[in-house]
Amino acid sequence: MFEVIPVKKVTVTEQIMEQIAGLITSGQLRPGEQLPNERDLAEKFKVTRGRVREALRALSLVGLITIKAGEGSFVNEQMVPLPAETIIWLFHSEIHNLDEVYAARQLIESEVYLSAAARATEEDFTYLQGLLKTLAKSAKKSEPAAFLDGLDTFDLYMGDISGNRIYAKLMQTIVHLRRETSLRLLRVPGAIENSVEMRSALLKSVKTGDMALVKESIEAFFQNSRRFYDNIIAK
Repeated sequence: MFEVIPVKKVTVTEQIMEQIAGLITSGQLRPGEQLPNERDLAEKFKVTRGRVREALRALSLVGLITIKAGEGSFVNEQMVPLPAETIIWLFHSEIHNLDEVYAARQLIESEVYLSAAARATEEDFTYLQGLLKTLAKSAKKSEPAAFLDGLDTFDLYMGDISGNRIYAKLMQTIVHLRRETSLRLLRVPGAIENSVEMRSALLKSVKTGDMALVKESIEAFFQNSRRFYDNIIAK
């Protein structure tokens, strides 16, 4: 058996993180604003620069700040994408469970699609229609990775126009969590074509403004997707 040293409930690094995060979320530190350098922060907090560096690194991993080499640390815009490595690290144990990933997708994506549909403008519809045309062209090349990038762009935009920042962040999370399983799924014959077809049907229902029809399209989308998930699970 290995031995470990008991840790304190709240470390110095965590206290620094909490204070800086509080300044950001309260608006005292605004998006784009540069934080004091490590030396100045260390003096203010009366800690070592190493502790400050750890706290800043952690804050960058959760998307609150961006660290630019040679320039310093800057407060992120509220909608800055969550770093992929952070999401994958947080869910490293669950990311290979296809059933759990699928269940999370269905729950979160359905709510995002519904919220986005209720708020989508004609400009949004035109943009999404353009994305679908690009996807349709990409589908003919049968390159799952490139095609998935297009799907991600479509879904992330839906998250952005949902009007709910938490939904947008959750969609970012799902996009990263589903990548491995989606790549496997898109290699199943017919999966790429089905993805274009079902999103086209979804977008068509959004255009009508009929939320009952949108809901039906979402349900049909996941019923069809389930067939392909079952295919890769069986393998």
